[in-house]
Amino acid sequence: MQRMKFCLRSWRQTRWMLWFVACIATLFFIIMAPAPAGADAKAAAANAPRWPQRTGKITNTDKKLGVDASNAGDGYIYVYAASHTNKGLKLRISKDNVKLDYDIPGDGTAVVIPLQLGSGKYEISMFENVKGSKYSQAGKMNMTVQLLDPNNPFLVPNQYVDYNMYTAAVLKSQELCVTMTGNDNAIYDKICQYMSSSFFYDFVRAKTIKAGVLPDIDYCWSTGGGVCQDLSAVMCCMLRVQGIPCKLMIGYADKQYHAWTVAVVNGEEKFFDPTVAVCPGMTVKRYSVERYY
Repeated sequence: MQRMKFCLRSWRQTRWMLWFVACIATLFFIIMAPAPAGADAKAAAANAPRWPQRTGKITNTDKKLGVDASNAGDGYIYVYAASHTNKGLKLRISKDNVKLDYDIPGDGTAVVIPLQLGSGKYEISMFENVKGSKYSQAGKMNMTVQLLDPNNPFLVPNQYVDYNMYTAAVLKSQELCVTMTGNDNAIYDKICQYMSSSFFYDFVRAKTIKAGVLPDIDYCWSTGGGVCQDLSAVMCCMLRVQGIPCKLMIGYADKQYHAWTVAVVNGEEKFFDPTVAVCPGMTVKRYSVERYY
């Protein structure tokens, strides 16, 4: 019996040692593995996720409006309340007669705002709530933007397509596409298939959601369903972290206010409506774009 116990203990120790050695060997090969070269390296770089950075190299303030434009060429700016307030703040981005409005927190938290209207002259205005629905101007500045690539605004997270490196949708995208680096068509098809088979349209949320609520990727992921803007934001997230530009489109599907996506795959625009994909029998004859993010 003693010999049996000794043998069992020895086997456990040996198994633990084998597991430990295997882990060390795996770690060694990961560290020592050569980096991709040539075309493979370029493909890997192109498909790598891009994350906004607030570097503070180019900043400006006017009254309550604060802007970090250090990475404007990459398609985004950071906007924040330069002085804290308990009153509601609205941001307006204007270019070529197009106006886009955003809510900005009054506690100084910086928000990523896309420069989706392209290169050119922008007017940035902050408004502070006075009473009820009345606002007064609380800052204004002009800036000229030269995008390094017109698709850059659609490769990073922003207030409408909000995610980070720990978001479940990001991790799932990386899992699904781990062997597809450089093959954007395969990546796009894989994400479309996943969206079509993994989510449902949340009719209860559609009836109860309040106006002004932003798309919620985490809600959609945790419940398995969402409304059109939630599903479209998930789609954009999963493609953007693969280096594929994807726009969250907002407008009308026939006469219904709606959201859908348009991706750019190898220079070609590809339309995908996640809501139609998860709602058998649903058809839309005409889409009208109001804005996009």
